[in-house]
Amino acid sequence: MERTHEQLALVLCAVALIGCGRAEGNSPSLSADAPAEAPPQTNAAGAAPTQSADGDAGPGGESVPDHSGLAVVSLDGVANPPPPPPEGAPKLASIAMSTEVRSRPDRNAGRIGWLRAGAVVERDPEPKGTSGCPGGWYKIKPAGYVCVGPEATLDLNHPIVRASTRRPDITQKLPYMYGTVTRGGPVYAKIPEAADIKRFEPSLKKHLKKWEKDTQSGATYGLDVWFKWKGEPTISALDAFEQRITDSDIPWFLKDGAQAPNLSGLIKSPDDVKIDGVDRRNGVAFVDSFLYEGRRYNVSTDLRVIPADRFRPIRGSDFHGYMIGKDIDFPFALVRRKNAKKYTWSASKNAMVEAGDVEWRSAIPLTGKQKFYKGRLHYETKDGSYIDDRNAGRVDPAKKMPAWGKNGEKWLDVNITKQVLVAYEGTKAVFATLVSTGEAGLDDPETTKSTKRGIFRIHTKYISITMDSDTTGEEYELRDVPYVQYFEGGYALHGAYWHDGFGQPKSHGCINLAPEDARRLFWWTEPEVPPGWHGVAKSLTGTVVFVHP
Repeated sequence: MERTHEQLALVLCAVALIGCGRAEGNSPSLSADAPAEAPPQTNAAGAAPTQSADGDAGPGGESVPDHSGLAVVSLDGVANPPPPPPEGAPKLASIAMSTEVRSRPDRNAGRIGWLRAGAVVERDPEPKGTSGCPGGWYKIKPAGYVCVGPEATLDLNHPIVRASTRRPDITQKLPYMYGTVTRGGPVYAKIPEAADIKRFEPSLKKHLKKWEKDTQSGATYGLDVWFKWKGEPTISALDAFEQRITDSDIPWFLKDGAQAPNLSGLIKSPDDVKIDGVDRRNGVAFVDSFLYEGRRYNVSTDLRVIPADRFRPIRGSDFHGYMIGKDIDFPFALVRRKNAKKYTWSASKNAMVEAGDVEWRSAIPLTGKQKFYKGRLHYETKDGSYIDDRNAGRVDPAKKMPAWGKNGEKWLDVNITKQVLVAYEGTKAVFATLVSTGEAGLDDPETTKSTKRGIFRIHTKYISITMDSDTTGEEYELRDVPYVQYFEGGYALHGAYWHDGFGQPKSHGCINLAPEDARRLFWWTEPEVPPGWHGVAKSLTGTVVFVHP
């Protein structure tokens, strides 16, 4: 029996609960036994932590410079894409899903960042040495060294470079197109022909009948998601299938029966057609989508070819937070529960009387006055009504400003009880939003699915990275989780494209953000990801994350 949308949501909710694990290339492991850096130690009260990490430059090493200039994305969501490397300058390109940037021209030097396939960065004309790297270590802008070899090339016409020109989209809430698997099936190295489909998808007719009838994740749902870079759909999925339409803009590397460049590492032979499979516990990111003989195929970030009818297109939550001083002013409350009600106080009845609905996740201006009724705290709103603290969390500026705030640093205040994050620039609160922390609330994070509390610094960031779990005995995997920021071992702030429950605890310990909030905060925090890079690591100076009850 085909899984319903509600059943799928339960699976993805389970994924959300185990999402604080990662597995991608040579990036630092997310598992507790190999964290990206040593756990930070909290200093005296009010002091931000210090720590040692992969991001340490070490003696004679380089580190990524601190932020300067215009933000790539501002806190109010405006994107300012950086310019490409100068014309005529010598360049280097990534040909791996994770190309390491080292602090020195040495394989034992600390990693200060990562490039992803297709990234092109400016480099010095000559290598700085060949120790452990026959192709040579090249210094790149703005810092660090990359080894030319299996992960990087000087040949800008390399097939992987040419096939990976689509970069993450920083102008929208999600950097790629996303889908979650609803109907498991094959992964191809090339566009399959009729004989291949008959061999590898013997139950295709049955599958397509279910796909046609499924209104929640099938042929009639979310076609626009696959048109992220192509405008609007001009024909329905069913009509395209019936008319056996083939797009004119099929990726060049898949034309005439060619295999995709082997970025995934799964192609073992020139004769390979099916190279892998996807199942219902997978989420995948895509960089292209096209029709071939009526069927739509998607191209993943690692250049795998997968039928789009195996996926539910994911738009991601449209929610985002509020600019303090522009969208809302203190004091205010964020409505974290659906179906919240507002009340008026009836003096004659000596009771709260229901007075209508309150918009979910809205920001409600408050007077600062409050009233207890039947053991429940109610906040007075500026329109004279009340909202209770079961459904909304009051947001106020920090009562006692910490040392790092007084020193002018950016920092994040995460309140687990209220499920609220407030961003500060020094002593000034500038942004507030709802989050989803660990589902176990304030329980012990060592033994439950709760978020670790304390004072930390962001030390490692990725525009996207694969997250999975090795703790449940099941193979859950979410590809390219967006805008990931690690602050303590496997604990991170990151975008969650698979749920829309922000304001309620849902995660396995990470701090889930709505995709748009994740995008804005990622480019606001330190360390800054340099232009063209996919990730960065830097100790000691990252943005403070204060997580508390």
